[in-house]
Amino acid sequence: MNQIIVEEVAATLVKAGSTFLQDKKNAYRRAIESEENEKAKWVLQTILENAEVAEKNSSPLCDDTGIPHLVLDIGKNCVVSGDMIESIQEGIREGLRQLPGRPMAIKGNDYERINQSLGMFEDPAELAPAPILLRHTESDKNKLHILMFGGGPAIRAKTYRVFHKHSTDVVLDEIIEWAKESTKLLGCTPCTLAIGIGRSHYEASSYMLQALVDGTYEVQSEMEKKITDKVNKSNVGPLGLGGNHTVLSTFMKVGPQRASGVRVVCLRPCCCFEPRIATVEL
Repeated sequence: MNQIIVEEVAATLVKAGSTFLQDKKNAYRRAIESEENEKAKWVLQTILENAEVAEKNSSPLCDDTGIPHLVLDIGKNCVVSGDMIESIQEGIREGLRQLPGRPMAIKGNDYERINQSLGMFEDPAELAPAPILLRHTESDKNKLHILMFGGGPAIRAKTYRVFHKHSTDVVLDEIIEWAKESTKLLGCTPCTLAIGIGRSHYEASSYMLQALVDGTYEVQSEMEKKITDKVNKSNVGPLGLGGNHTVLSTFMKVGPQRASGVRVVCLRPCCCFEPRIATVEL
């Protein structure tokens, strides 16, 4: 066990669960400046104030502290060992205790975990992270990205096939309709739309996760901006109070596609506090 990695990963999880990155703070400030609905403007200001207090105190951004999702970027000629993975996992457990994470791990065997008949563990560290996603990069360092995923966006997320009819606009229009419906039901808006398009459900979901790692509020592609603008016209607004900021930004990653009549799309309408993300070099 590498104690340095354990400590760095634990600190990174706490940062992910308690801090807005600078580009997200800037996005909220731009939204506050341009929002015309006074109730919506107050919500945006309150969310940003909450984030600033959480960062100052290293306290959770939300009472749903989230499930750790990990993306490990493996640098060129870098090594990933079993000891490193074990140290990362121990760091996640320590970070969940320090944050502290909300106890959400369910006791029991497969059957009992599904029906929650034995209740929950009190120790936040019992909450196992999602499987690690590995990526190869040209960097000379290994980087670990930690994202904390809440339950509300997972409930409103969707992974399904879209018949593209040889038109990108057909796929984008379907995504926009999904996003309008999910943001209306989400509650915790404004959201960040995370979208992955792949050849299978697994690929689409993994690209959705990578879109959150690689995306920035400072830049949107033409397709991302089209989705953001169209969904914002729904006038759901922050917390469903109306206004022109249902979505702060769209992060989309398109992977390889196959010769087929369908595209598999994964959409996660991340809540007003997501993406909760932090990165550490290992």
